[in-house]
Amino acid sequence: MDKDKVKPKRRQLKGVVSSDKMDKTVVVTVSARKQHEKYLKYHNVSKRFKAHDENNEYKVGDKVVIEETRPISKDKHWRVVSKI
Repeated sequence: MDKDKVKPKRRQLKGVVSSDKMDKTVVVTVSARKQHEKYLKYHNVSKRFKAHDENNEYKVGDKVVIEETRPISKDKHWRVVSKI
């Protein structure tokens, strides 16, 4: 029974590295366009995620894909998968 267990698909987001000043950590800004419910006007919404970067290989301005993972620290629950 345990052999047939399938891991759930983890969430992946695309964003831009906005800070690489921490060791083994980058801050990734993810942007999206949302529509206001009442006025139907579009506006940009962005959120910043701290992501694990084991080899410190990603720099500010890089477009990356991040994936949800187990908690690595208090604020870090994402890891960088690849560069776009």
